[in-house]
Formats: sequence, C-alpha cells, structure tokens
Amino acid sequence: AVAEAARNVACSGAKPMAATNCLNFGNPEKPEVMWQFSEAIDGIAEACRALKIPITGGNVSFYNDTLGQSIDPTPILGVLGLMEDASRALAMAFRAEGDAIVLLDGCSPTAPATTGAQLDEFSSSEYARTVAGIVGGKPPAIDLAAESRLIEVLLALAAQGLLASAHDLSDGGLAVAIAESVFASAAAGASAAGLSADIALRSEAAHVSPQAELALFAEQGARAIVSAPQAKLALLQQVAAQWGVAAQVIGKVTRGPFQFSFNGASVLSDSPASLRAIWAGAIERAVLGRAAEKP
Repeated sequence: AVAEAARNVACSGAKPMAATNCLNFGNPEKPEVMWQFSEAIDGIAEACRALKIPITGGNVSFYNDTLGQSIDPTPILGVLGLMEDASRALAMAFRAEGDAIVLLDGCSPTAPATTGAQLDEFSSSEYARTVAGIVGGKPPAIDLAAESRLIEVLLALAAQGLLASAHDLSDGGLAVAIAESVFASAAAGASAAGLSADIALRSEAAHVSPQAELALFAEQGARAIVSAPQAKLALLQQVAAQWGVAAQVIGKVTRGPFQFSFNGASVLSDSPASLRAIWAGAIERAVLGRAAEKP
C-alpha cells in the first residue's frame, strides 16, 4: 500500500514527501485480527523507512464486523508529493499517435521465479478473483529497493521533460494500466481523442501456464507504463539505465483497435470505445445485477 501510493505520486512527476494512513480492521479482541493489525503497522514502517516517507498522522478503525465476520484487513495510505515545476506535471492519458509505450521495471535482473511461485502470486490477482473466482495465493513479493529506483527514475524523466504520460501498474496489471491510459485519452482533449494502443509482448517462459494471462494481468510492483515521443526514446532509455531500471519498448500509441499480442499471437483486439463502455458502466451493471437477483 505504501509503495503503490508513492508510485502514484511519482507518476505525476512529484517527489513523495510524507504519508498518512487509515487502518481499517475487524474486532481486535480476536487474536488473528490483532495479528493482522500488528503486521500491517510493521510493514508500513518498513516501507516508509526504505522510501524515506515519514508518517505525519492517521487513524484506526476497529470492530468492522458484520454478523461476527471481520472485514479483510484494509490499510489505506495517502502520500503527499512535492512538484517543483507544475509545467512538468504528468497524467496517465496517452498524448500523441506514434509515441512509444515503454514498460519501466525497477526490479534488478534475477533468476526467473519458479512456475509455482508465479502462479501462487497470480492467484491473488484481480484477474484470478474476477475471472476464475479464486481468492487466495500470496500478494506479489515486495522489493522496496526496486520501488525506490523506479520513483527516482520517474522523477528524473519528468524533470527532463522526456515523458508524455506515466501510469503505475497495480490492480489488474499491465493490460488494465494501458487500458486506463487509453480511456483517459478520450477525456484529455480533442487532440488525444480516439487514441489507442498496439502492444506486442514476448516471453521466454514457455513452461509457465497461463503465459498470456500472466503477462497481461500479473500485479508485481515496482513497474510503470510511460509513453514518449520516438525522438526522446533513446535518452529515456539512457536515463533509466543510469538508475538501474529496465526500459522495455512494448508498443506504440495508435488510432486503431486496442490490441495485445503475445509471442506473435493475438490475445486481445477490440475497439477502445467498446472496452471503455464496459469499464465505465461496471458499477451500474453490478448494482443492477444484484437488484435483479433479489426475489
């Protein structure tokens, strides 16, 4: 929660400076709930120390139970950032046709995760919950040093005016982050209306299944999607390399269909307007669907 909040601020071009929190838990008289609360505080403290973001205040809400069943532990973080030059502010919306779409990854190259570990983390994703009905697995492993590298490179790129847009990866993973940048373009002004994305992903992890779903919807942290004019791409990659952050070109901004390919095979292709309608009407459909289920 701390890392994602700080990542969000950095994607706007602001330096994370301070944090506040709202810690929501069930009945603390239950040992497992008090354990959740204690572990959350320890995790928040560890992350704030690593990212140099002091906690300035916050509150705690206990006894959030319904019919004796406690809510899931829900620590909420708000991070305040400082932007030296408002003209350098970034938004998530793609800006211009032909811009390169780049995946920034702060994690240092390591031995690839085992199939079991990848799938165990994927089992906790929004994709697994929504599509497969799975609620379990482990949250993605946190790498606070990688989060710090990503924040620093985002600030450096924004300060040098190398980016057209930036958006962090969190719930829903890569595919959802790129979709949100496409949807935001529709509201960013006439020049950005109708923009889309053409993404080509590759993976050598042929032993991992489901490969395409992992590439599109896995939720590991310390990553962001940025777009940049082709003329600034080489300098962007140079700056990223100086901070030890991988900068992989995975596609470009287009005015065609919203599409993904994986290892050369198409896995998603649809119009941005069709997908945006599904996304924008999700709450209404959920409410109407529940109402229709009532006798």
